[in-house]
Amino acid sequence: MEQRKHWWNGKWGRVARKDIYLRVSGDQWYVEQRAGGAEGVSAFFEYDSEEAALDTVRALLSAPGDWRELSVRPPSR
Repeated sequence: MEQRKHWWNGKWGRVARKDIYLRVSGDQWYVEQRAGGAEGVSAFFEYDSEEAALDTVRALLSAPGDWRELSVRPPSR
């Protein structure tokens, strides 16, 4: 699975931090909404197209917060 994008709400700490990830594997697209940092709780969504996944990302990014896109390292070869 390849991570394509990552957004963060700009808040630190387990209670306040939220992350959104966009990933792809073959023809399937995945969105992960995580609350509470690395050890937090996640909700997962699966889609057949990038556009459908991005629709969910846009809806999630409309939540309050200073959302910013974080860079993703290119896959190692």
